[in-house]
Amino acid sequence: MRSSITKIACSLIVFTSFCWGVAANAKDLGNSGNVYPIAERDAAQEIEARAKQVNWKKEMSKVKPENYRPEHMTSLPRASKNRVFNVDMTYTLEMDVPDGRGGVLYHKGYSFNPLDYISFPKTLVVIAGEDKEQVEWFRQSLYVGRPDVMFMLTAGSYVDLGKNLRRPVFYADSRIVEKFKLQAVPSVIKQAGRFMEVKEIDVKHPKKNTLNK
Repeated sequence: MRSSITKIACSLIVFTSFCWGVAANAKDLGNSGNVYPIAERDAAQEIEARAKQVNWKKEMSKVKPENYRPEHMTSLPRASKNRVFNVDMTYTLEMDVPDGRGGVLYHKGYSFNPLDYISFPKTLVVIAGEDKEQVEWFRQSLYVGRPDVMFMLTAGSYVDLGKNLRRPVFYADSRIVEKFKLQAVPSVIKQAGRFMEVKEIDVKHPKKNTLNK
């Protein structure tokens, strides 16, 4: 029973809760895949795999890489104070989930929290890449060199920042902003038990001892 729940949780945390379908990385090229994976994998691996399955080569052929922006971007204001809040990731199915044998594994309307079954080891750092002070805050933070950090933008060029910071850069579109209830940037997102914890950081007065963990 737990195995089945874990499998569907992996799929839904990718397909609905975290919505990474439009995250952009110049080195991540691939083809679109199925919604429901067969094997159980770590949630972060699932999310990164979904990002790689978007046909970026086709998308980026339409514009110069440095000018590329995904659709449905949401502009967020700079955080005016340091604050922390939790986001409940409980999800209610909007469709029946088949069991692969002609029946239904979970019916439409079923609610569950994916974080009850899956750990999310990544830390997400979201900034407005066009704001030089936010970029400099990230450069000076403890996050910049950590391999477990996924660096994301609500604005700015992922190409320029990727070269500047020498690390992969992704975009956070409006669905990601909505799912994590982001209201300002920089925001640092990580799992805290059954919730995702969001820390907004005032780049003019960051609390280094508490907000860079």
